[in-house]
Amino acid sequence: MSKGTAVITGASSGFGMLASLELTKRGFYVIATMRNEAKGLPLQKQAAALGIQENIEIFQLDVTDEASIQSLEQRLNEIEKVDVLINNAGYAAGGFAEEVSLDAYRQQFETNVFGAIAVTKVVLPIMRKQGSGTIINMSSISGRIGFPGLSPYAASKHALEGWSESLRLEVQPFGIHVVLVEPGSYRTNIWSTGKQIAKASLDPASPYYTYMTNIETYLKRGQDAYGEPEEVAKKLADIAEQQHPSFRYPIGKGVKLSIALKSLLSWERWEQLVLKRLNK
Repeated sequence: MSKGTAVITGASSGFGMLASLELTKRGFYVIATMRNEAKGLPLQKQAAALGIQENIEIFQLDVTDEASIQSLEQRLNEIEKVDVLINNAGYAAGGFAEEVSLDAYRQQFETNVFGAIAVTKVVLPIMRKQGSGTIINMSSISGRIGFPGLSPYAASKHALEGWSESLRLEVQPFGIHVVLVEPGSYRTNIWSTGKQIAKASLDPASPYYTYMTNIETYLKRGQDAYGEPEEVAKKLADIAEQQHPSFRYPIGKGVKLSIALKSLLSWERWEQLVLKRLNK
């Protein structure tokens, strides 16, 4: 028996693709959305190998395009039931604020924040009428902790967190649960798009060049400790199966400790700790 219908954005790779497979294996019918349907081939192949391809539907969706959002709305109105929404579509833009264009900031917010809001607004009337549903917003440790050189991404995730807090309080009386998942560093391709934005700060002529290269070195040193994305996919599926999920789920090596330290330490002490690590 099907556990219900799940809609997942950004399902062509990373957490989105793995969560699509995990939820389908657990008995959900999954609408796996992505901007380019052709990129759904790896998901389809893996689903076929597992014998679950009939319960995964590939759907073209650009979360920043109004016509595309309307197409999703039409499809979901045909189904008339959505039990889980995972707002996963997003990318990470880096660079120092002085050198990141306003347009780059706007694009970051269009996908990571307004895209999630747009898809959620499509799903909410359905969930409200059925009196149940779970909306999982993919945040990040960057939604709780700012980091130099990552202000577009951190700002977008902080915004998503604030919006999610308000939304949870708004829809809880209707039986709808809003959840934030806050991963640390995992082996995904989230940086593949936003990496281009940081080029100005990686130019030797930039006043931020040394600082940015220190950050790059720091991040590379930690790559061996990056988690496997399957861990997050399983956590997403676990949350989807819960009747009364909590609000926040920090996940990944050192994530809970970092959040606790930032909460406990004075800003001055926290600032010293971060800058010391980056200037080794």
